[in-house]
Amino acid sequence: MGKYYYKKSGKNKLKKYLRLISILLFVIGTSILSYFLFPLISWQIYFQPAFTSQNITSSIPYASIVDLAKNSIDTTDYTRAENWFPNFNPSSNNLDPISYAISIPKINLEEAEVSASDTDLTKHLVNYQGTSIPGKNGNAVIFGHSTLPQLFNAKDYKTIFANAYKLKNGDTIFATVKGVKYSYKIFKIIIVDPSDTSALVQDYNNSHLTLVTCTPPGTIWKRLVIKSRLERI
Repeated sequence: MGKYYYKKSGKNKLKKYLRLISILLFVIGTSILSYFLFPLISWQIYFQPAFTSQNITSSIPYASIVDLAKNSIDTTDYTRAENWFPNFNPSSNNLDPISYAISIPKINLEEAEVSASDTDLTKHLVNYQGTSIPGKNGNAVIFGHSTLPQLFNAKDYKTIFANAYKLKNGDTIFATVKGVKYSYKIFKIIIVDPSDTSALVQDYNNSHLTLVTCTPPGTIWKRLVIKSRLERI
């Protein structure tokens, strides 16, 4: 009489499932870690070399994983300009209903709409409340979104300032207000904390235009501030 052997496959199946679960957990963990670290990697690739060449001192530290996690789960609505500097209280909350355009040849930006009538950064750039308008004495502060440089789209206001890090002192910003074209020359570029509202200060001895966006790419940690002064009409 022949002998029959039955192979118990239960343990082999269990090992197979455990192996698959381990691989899945490894992939998930690696993806989460990469998501948190990618902004820092992007900073090293894109922004830091550009700022180093311009002698701009960076105040961006190597953040801990806890800090990166907090940053990633921040539920603040940054499509609203008023949330970018939470400690800033404008002297006037009334928004001038004016709308105008800016062009920045250095970063291929042409006739981008700027609105002073609301603070929705998904529809246009925002001339922040309580600040001046180009052509007038004071400081016109313009907010705009940034993202990874490779995602730049001049027609998408969620990515419109992705290449702002390429701007340098001496570059030109044009503002066209009510048919009049004003030329502003960049003279200072700095990086500040969201608690630092110095970019919004008004100086009525001259006409200034200031661009503000988030940095490094993919984060809301700091603010890139690009200051320019009226050159000629």
